[in-house]
Amino acid sequence: MKTVSLTITLLFLFLSALPLQAEDKTDVAAIIDQANLTSYYQGQDGRADVTLTITDNQGRVREREMTILRRDVTDGGEQQFYVFFKRPSDVRKMTFLVHKKTSGDDDRWLYLPALDLVKRIASSDKRTSFVGSHFFYEDVSGRAIHEDEHQLIETTDQYYVINNTPKDPGSVEFTSYTVWIDKTNSMPMKAEYRNTAGNVYREVEVLEVQDIQGYPTVTKSRIRDLESGGETVSSLSNIGYDISLKESIFTERFLRRPPREVR
Repeated sequence: MKTVSLTITLLFLFLSALPLQAEDKTDVAAIIDQANLTSYYQGQDGRADVTLTITDNQGRVREREMTILRRDVTDGGEQQFYVFFKRPSDVRKMTFLVHKKTSGDDDRWLYLPALDLVKRIASSDKRTSFVGSHFFYEDVSGRAIHEDEHQLIETTDQYYVINNTPKDPGSVEFTSYTVWIDKTNSMPMKAEYRNTAGNVYREVEVLEVQDIQGYPTVTKSRIRDLESGGETVSSLSNIGYDISLKESIFTERFLRRPPREVR
């Protein structure tokens, strides 16, 4: 599974409606599996225009504008993501491609137009900053279920609260993270990451949800760096589902030549 850390951003891109639960669930695997489907697998494909508003620890603000395409290879299984940057000029025409795997590491490519260079993003780089924002490369397609141990630590009137501990602590900068999943629709609404001292240093939170084509959709979310300061707010617009995206779009050939769907 790819977890809520994306937002959640970019994670948080496409979220689907689910029926109300008649009673609380106790099977943590079932809760996480449903949250995974809710967060990443609504419809067969989708697109969204995204603005990242990045504020550093001195209050300086800059923006990144992009379009994201998503295609499911199999429902609940492999997926493909294509990101095309539009503004500002230093990232314009840069593209990012992800082939999301259900086991093993995802394949990621980044095209740098200024150098006319296609760069593979190594698995060791997946927890580094995504184009200078507070998002990580891993946040685009999410984190795999099998990489963590999961424990249901609380059930409130509104949320399932799940603590997640990495199986390979040396591969990540956090020791654990806690996720709040909405009981009525299985939408991850908040995540807090803890460091080796046990302190929360990173927070991901949904700020706004709208109904798009019958799907409750996160249209605004925020990632905050609680250690060094600063935050990135992700705002989505022009969202669409089931738009019949071609498989050929999600290949290296289109890294240098963006398809019309993102122009």
